[in-house]
Amino acid sequence: MSTDLAVLHDQVADSLTRVDQRYTQGRRRVIELLATAGRPLTLPDLLELDRSLPQSSVYRNLDVLERVGLVTRITALPDYAYFELSEPLLGHHHHLICISCGTIADVRLGDETERLLDQALDIAAERAGFTPVHHELDLHGHCSNCQPEQARTES
Repeated sequence: MSTDLAVLHDQVADSLTRVDQRYTQGRRRVIELLATAGRPLTLPDLLELDRSLPQSSVYRNLDVLERVGLVTRITALPDYAYFELSEPLLGHHHHLICISCGTIADVRLGDETERLLDQALDIAAERAGFTPVHHELDLHGHCSNCQPEQARTES
């Protein structure tokens, strides 16, 4: 997804102002890195992309941005988190998560598929007396690099 950084920065600044938080240079840089990466990033990924950022500062900024709802944490493996812009900023999508290496890939379904998925989930929720607000769909499995050798030779 291509992101207009000026519009994105305005949205983030407004969201932070509403909760009495400042849009600091460090937070601005984290938002830019997440917006331009095109994929979820780990803390080490962020530090690698901008070596001038102090690790403790990035960690604190991610925490604030996550609490405000601007960044989403995705746990791929125990104690191994990825971060991305939240759905209101990035758009609705799902994830493929490798249970071997922790790699995460974004997946966008077509409008018709999303509609059918929403219908199926609404029916399941109604049967359970549950009121849905939104859905997240993550598929867990093995990426092409981590598939067992047998599965690679069969395809």
